[in-house]
Amino acid sequence: MRIPKSRLFRILRVLLFAGVLALADSLWIEPNWIQVTHHTIPADVAQPLRIAHLTDLHTSGIGFRERKLLELLDAEKPDVIVITGDSLSPSGNYEDVGALLGQLHAPLGVWLVRGNWENWHVLDGEPEFYRRRQVSFLLNRGAEIRPGIWLIGLNDSTYGHVDLDQALRPVPASAYRIALFHSPIFFAESAGRYELALAGHAHGGQVRIPFLPPLWLPPGIGPYLEGWFSRNGSRMYVSRGIGMTILPIRFFCRPELAVITLQPAPK
Repeated sequence: MRIPKSRLFRILRVLLFAGVLALADSLWIEPNWIQVTHHTIPADVAQPLRIAHLTDLHTSGIGFRERKLLELLDAEKPDVIVITGDSLSPSGNYEDVGALLGQLHAPLGVWLVRGNWENWHVLDGEPEFYRRRQVSFLLNRGAEIRPGIWLIGLNDSTYGHVDLDQALRPVPASAYRIALFHSPIFFAESAGRYELALAGHAHGGQVRIPFLPPLWLPPGIGPYLEGWFSRNGSRMYVSRGIGMTILPIRFFCRPELAVITLQPAPK
């Protein structure tokens, strides 16, 4: 059956309009439309602990998205902020990163581990760079943030050298252990050695077509695209992250600020 030209033109106009909307959404709306997700899990802790999990900032300095993130963090009032790697933009400019990190604050501190971009652009004087911004840098080491609660900060297992044994060495067996690492695939080999893990790297796929798998994912993801996973008594949350890489777009995959509250488990 032949389609009348007038109807064909209407269909083409609708498709063109839909394409323009999708382009606008992916370039300007979704990249700056940060979703705050809230999660509460029972834990062997004496009092609630509110964790703001940031990952994949890929920041080029303080822009609209970064200002919105700071507003959201001020509203959420976390006890501690953790950053699981890839704060750098593809330019590898640490000064841009420092501009944002210097404005983060929480009562129990801001803690950061490397991602692949930090391993690709290792900075001379790396610990001092973070210290000047009031950020604690964890490279295969543990740190107690409250009595009985330890952060286990690890290098990226896909693009760096990870040493979980070294990081766990000073940690008491009775402690509640929160592992921070970038590539979520590390969960497959390390689950069972900590209670909670936080990771990123996948960006949730960044560009998602409904009902289809992600168009592209970097190495180091495995089956851990986003959300919660459990294995060997450990739980892991994989955030979609804040920034973007390769292409400056997001589609059906909003940036995410995850706020995870550890709630004392009933005795």
